[in-house]
Amino acid sequence: MSVLIAIPARYASTRYPGKPLATLTGATGDTKSLIQRSWEAAMQVEGADRVVVATDDDRIKAACQAFGAEVVMTSPNCANGTERCAEAAEVLGGGFDIVVNLQGDAPLTPHWFVEDLINGLREDTTADVATPVLRCDGRALNGFLEDRRNGRVGGTTAVFTDKNHGLYFSKEVIPYTPDTYTDDAETPVFHHVGVYAYRPAALTAYQALPTGPLERLEGLEQLRFIEHGHTVLCVEVEARGRQFWELNNPEDIPRIETMMEEMGMK
Repeated sequence: MSVLIAIPARYASTRYPGKPLATLTGATGDTKSLIQRSWEAAMQVEGADRVVVATDDDRIKAACQAFGAEVVMTSPNCANGTERCAEAAEVLGGGFDIVVNLQGDAPLTPHWFVEDLINGLREDTTADVATPVLRCDGRALNGFLEDRRNGRVGGTTAVFTDKNHGLYFSKEVIPYTPDTYTDDAETPVFHHVGVYAYRPAALTAYQALPTGPLERLEGLEQLRFIEHGHTVLCVEVEARGRQFWELNNPEDIPRIETMMEEMGMK
């Protein structure tokens, strides 16, 4: 099955303007932009036939071309990364069996997360979309709760059926648990990792679907699929000792850099 990885990146983020060009310093002192680190993560995925950055901004285009990435220019009217990936696939002429949306604010995404998504779509023929979920340990869950107490948007959480079909995604911490957890304890909360693998038909259909109230309230694009009856497969992935965090706010930079140092990432 032919696979396209598209990395959507826009400059005019409401919470963090210019975020793709924010820099992260690795364990060896090397400083690279967020978009470059996300592109390097995509290039490690086995089975990907093509990797492109999809943007509407000439500053991002120039930065990406400087480190060797292929860039597809898309409309500034794209409401989210899914719409931008759909447009990028169209610009490239289609012909892919799976389109992966590796969001440009997730540079710590391990390559096996994406590989597991691709395999998940191959195995579950009822699924239109696949996205990874990672069981939180106490450290991750406590970080989510601390963010919410301080009015910050942290990670997204997910709940799903016994067939791993998504029921809901939220920027709040769901499901509610009254317990407290030590850093290395297993918890019942799953962190949704912002990566998606789509069947082309679902990606095309998405563009014609109206934005529903849940997507509008949460600001989560995957809810549009659920609100309109599409099946979103939640693929449970393993961290294998890797830490994971998305860059949502400027305050996340030191947290991610600490994780990179602890993991020895350059």
